[in-house]
Amino acid sequence: RVDHERIQAVGPDRAASEWLLRCGALVRYQGSPKWQQDYNGLPTGPLGKYKIEAINATDSCIMYRGFDYLDGLEHVTDIKLEKCMYIQDECLQRLGETSSLQKSLQKLKIISCGNVTDKGILALHKLTYVSH
Repeated sequence: RVDHERIQAVGPDRAASEWLLRCGALVRYQGSPKWQQDYNGLPTGPLGKYKIEAINATDSCIMYRGFDYLDGLEHVTDIKLEKCMYIQDECLQRLGETSSLQKSLQKLKIISCGNVTDKGILALHKLTYVSH
């Protein structure tokens, strides 16, 4: 379940980082070349200091239920969904409807996600800055 109080308390990037890492995904922050994979090693600092720029969800268990965590992310340019067994068309529809991602996302890779159909791919048409 999405913890909206946690999002309010620590900001969208920190809350999303916690969710993504708990699910086995990696995040990379603006200005950093390294991927964050250790939940206990999440950087601390002033609210809003670390902005997620990239998400690598390869082999992760992210699912639709947590996608509310992506709503407040305004700096994500790159998302990779590879071998994500819980990603389905509804997830891609949700991604396509997320206004902050519509403005920032440039690269989206969907690889070997067996529950995604053409319907899900077509739902991404609102992500106008994503290269095809």
